[in-house]
Amino acid sequence: MTVTTSTAYSRDLGDELRRLRQRFTGLRGRAMALQLGWDPSKVSNLEHGKIRGSDIDLAQYLTVCGKDIDYFEDFLRRYHNAFDPYLAQTPDTTRTLAMTEAMATGITAYDVLTVNSLLQTPNYARALQAATGQAVEDLDRQAVMRRPNGPKCVFYLHELALRMRLGTKQVMEEQYVWLLANSAIIRVVPEEAATAAFQSACTLFEFEKAPPLVYAESGLAKVFAQGETAVERGRALFDLLGEIALDENQTRRKLAEYRGPTPLRALAAQ
Repeated sequence: MTVTTSTAYSRDLGDELRRLRQRFTGLRGRAMALQLGWDPSKVSNLEHGKIRGSDIDLAQYLTVCGKDIDYFEDFLRRYHNAFDPYLAQTPDTTRTLAMTEAMATGITAYDVLTVNSLLQTPNYARALQAATGQAVEDLDRQAVMRRPNGPKCVFYLHELALRMRLGTKQVMEEQYVWLLANSAIIRVVPEEAATAAFQSACTLFEFEKAPPLVYAESGLAKVFAQGETAVERGRALFDLLGEIALDENQTRRKLAEYRGPTPLRALAAQ
């Protein structure tokens, strides 16, 4: 067992262990520790991704859960890089991102050509899928925005994303209306801010009891970067955006320009 800095993926895999324990043993954490001959804190820390379990630790844990050698070898393969400061996942993997969003106390995002998935309407998401061929994002993740104790969020959105037509006029109208309804947490980066248009879309996640990380995605991979350099660059980007983005009132007016005089009937569809 090695104590180390947790990562998004170590917390994801730790939670996988917790779910296995609950599903296949019915044991609580303390009872599981007794079964394994461990201190209860070891089970808790392992399941929260705070410590790196040894191969023997994992073999013992998964054996109690009734898992076979094939499962163990697959888990061990995934666990090998769980604590790396940089992690790339396939584009269709969503669980690590969803857990990261749910755990975050702060989410600061920048998007250039499309609306952030946490703010997309269902029709916009489907239109984006039709245009890119990529799978529709799991919009159930948006529930994190509605939690009473949810994360503090700021979404920087380049005006290019507002001008990028996806789907029908009605699809875009609904999306503009939804953005306007959430304008308190949105800051539009004006089209003339050309420098910002060449910056990569990314998200900075901050946590109460874990190090911050920067997240970026493309059609090739989802990348979680917890390295100090990556986080510093992310913070520098958002400092820049904070200086050039429209303020709340200006953002609201800009979104209203795109929505036009159309009544806010689309809100009823959300």
